[in-house]
Amino acid sequence: MENNAEKIHLSGKTLAEIAEITAELGMPRFTARQIVSWLYRKRVTSIEEMTDLSKANREKLAERYDVGYVGPVQVMRSADGTAKYLFATSASTSVESVYIPDRERATLCVSSQVGCKMNCLFCMTGKQGFTRHLTASEILNQIVSVPESLSLTNLVFMGMGEPFDNIDALLNVLTVLTSEWGFGWSPRRITVSTIGHRAGMKRFLEESECHLAVSLHSPFPAERLSLMPVEKAYPTDEIIGMLRSYDFSKQRRLSFEYIMFSGLNDTPRHAEQLVRLLKGMPCRVNLIRFHAIPDVPLKSSDEASMVYFRDYLTRKGIICTIRASRGEDIFAACGMLSTAHRREQAQGGKSL
Repeated sequence: MENNAEKIHLSGKTLAEIAEITAELGMPRFTARQIVSWLYRKRVTSIEEMTDLSKANREKLAERYDVGYVGPVQVMRSADGTAKYLFATSASTSVESVYIPDRERATLCVSSQVGCKMNCLFCMTGKQGFTRHLTASEILNQIVSVPESLSLTNLVFMGMGEPFDNIDALLNVLTVLTSEWGFGWSPRRITVSTIGHRAGMKRFLEESECHLAVSLHSPFPAERLSLMPVEKAYPTDEIIGMLRSYDFSKQRRLSFEYIMFSGLNDTPRHAEQLVRLLKGMPCRVNLIRFHAIPDVPLKSSDEASMVYFRDYLTRKGIICTIRASRGEDIFAACGMLSTAHRREQAQGGKSL
């Protein structure tokens, strides 16, 4: 039997990259478009299924390449319809994707790294440390391989990892998703979240038209630093200054993610400073309930505090919403399921 372990995955590659492969293998120029059609429109799982390629070319391609689509190894389903999928990235590591149905919307939350370097206090993924970047194939595989793939209406890159720390793979995937030869999605259906990674954010804003979400969580730099060590490398004032230099029209949306912690960042003083910080920017603020994680003493704000915060920002002209809490019965916090899987594997047991 052939050993596929060292084969290169075709999925996640752009049309230009596939064209380089076919040229190197001596195939006709039109073969590249045939291959991307099989990969992204028909979503085949093997090269043998690419039946408009000659048998000789299929065999030549299969010597060094495979498709790279592999299903999840585990799923947890919530009573509210949310599903958390676990994808194996090695014998001992994994990443999560979360499917979130909401009336006419069907959103998938996608991961970009195994672990994360950013070590935000409130994030379970950061507690894992950083293992490696996901390849473009591994990122795209999450989107193609969940059972609900064909019914997805929106994608959010808000899963494990910092997307802009893995900018090359991210941009490859966004190109595949939004190109006519790929998935043909509108960029308006895709949002990428960041802690404010400047270099990656700059490339994203110049090379993509997808929506941007920035994790803020406090309008006061010292307080943000206590939650997010990256405030030292990417100060709030510099992030906001950079964003003010870009044109966020009605087509591209800029939003700020704001997890609300009881007694820490949910006071009227915080609401007032947030308005001052964002004044004049065409943006929105998403208020998020905190999902508790082990050994972190933070607690989520109560409903009254969140409603006050939302209403204050709204009165001051900033669009503000409270994000519905989903999947609380299935390891709701990002990184919880993969952490449990990692611990189980380290103990030599079976996965959950």
